[in-house]
Amino acid sequence: MSIIALGLNHKTAPVDIREKVTFGPDIIVGALRSLQENPAVEETVILSTCNRTEVYCSINQKDHEPLADWISRFHGIGEDRVSPYLYSHFGLDAVKHLLRVSCGLDSLVLGEPQILGQVKAAFQTATDAGTTGKMLFKLFQHAFSAAKQIRTDTAIGNSPVSVAFAAVSLAKQIFSDLSKQTALLIGAGETIELAARHLNQHGIGRIIVANRTVERAHNLAAQFDGYAIALTELSRHLAEADIVISSTASPLPVLGKGSVESALKERRHSPIFMVDIAVPRDIEPEVADLSDIYLYTVDDLDEVIQENMRSREEAAEQAEEIIDHYVGEYMGWLRSLDAVGLIQDYRSYAERLRDEVMQKALQQLAKGKSPEEVMQFMAHTLTNKLLHNPSAQMRQAGFNGQVELLEAANTLFQLNKSENKS
Repeated sequence: MSIIALGLNHKTAPVDIREKVTFGPDIIVGALRSLQENPAVEETVILSTCNRTEVYCSINQKDHEPLADWISRFHGIGEDRVSPYLYSHFGLDAVKHLLRVSCGLDSLVLGEPQILGQVKAAFQTATDAGTTGKMLFKLFQHAFSAAKQIRTDTAIGNSPVSVAFAAVSLAKQIFSDLSKQTALLIGAGETIELAARHLNQHGIGRIIVANRTVERAHNLAAQFDGYAIALTELSRHLAEADIVISSTASPLPVLGKGSVESALKERRHSPIFMVDIAVPRDIEPEVADLSDIYLYTVDDLDEVIQENMRSREEAAEQAEEIIDHYVGEYMGWLRSLDAVGLIQDYRSYAERLRDEVMQKALQQLAKGKSPEEVMQFMAHTLTNKLLHNPSAQMRQAGFNGQVELLEAANTLFQLNKSENKS
């Protein structure tokens, strides 16, 4: 039995291929059960995100062809279209791959934390569908433990590496308690939505979303109990904002120096933190000359991001050491499974001998023999029966010059340690 990981991701496949092999919530359970019907597959988990689709299985053969063929057939795509983008890992490499994925070391953004939640959700879905067992259960628990330790013991998740996250992190440096602040977000695209999520996670007091299309602004604001305004209303609401983050596609600035001056007067010069993420810029550069304005551009944030990326890369080296430790632990546990059957067989053999000798001892007691005689018979007979086969094999090993077998027997029976104790 071996662990296999098969899949494709943002590094190996373009988006038009990735989107063809995703497993959405409506088909994931059916897919798990379909895959488990394969005679080679014992247990399985499917991880499907916008950046990756991966299948993790305990499998009774070292061959990924059945899995690759299944992915193609399930999605109705020619195997020749999918196979060039697939990667596969077996055994130790598969274990290490899952741990690196779970810890964000294989992500588009190094160390991003969202992937761990996605891995946990994928495992829970597979468990609920009945497609996991002891091998994958143990593996994924190791992955979760490794991710937790890496988050605790390294700085891999401490430094923002997205523009939106960097903007919100700077805001926290200026306003230590965001719960008392109002954020004005200009635009309603992906970056602004991400900024809104980060602000919400950090407990922002209030969110206002301004956009050319008010309906889009409303849809975004409603997710965070905020309210929407049109771009034409910016000057009327600017004084309410402690934090302004702007990212539109406007070819001209949407916020000028005059509007900001008016807002500062209305605020009695209470400071405003501004981040202009847009290219070309949304906020006139002259705004930076105003007192009580902290204006950052995308270039300023890029310096923060690059510095933080270097910090994450250093932390990633520590993370790899932690991962190696957990990989070693899991592989040791996996190898120990090979001995379970042998141990069970040996115990059954010893118990059969015990029962045979016990039956003969009871018969002797029934015939009137003394307990002392019967106990001596039991001890002598059981000892001889248990030692007969091992003794014969060691004698033969000595005759054949099988030194390794004799050394293994010494390790197995702990003979030297027994002598030392006596």
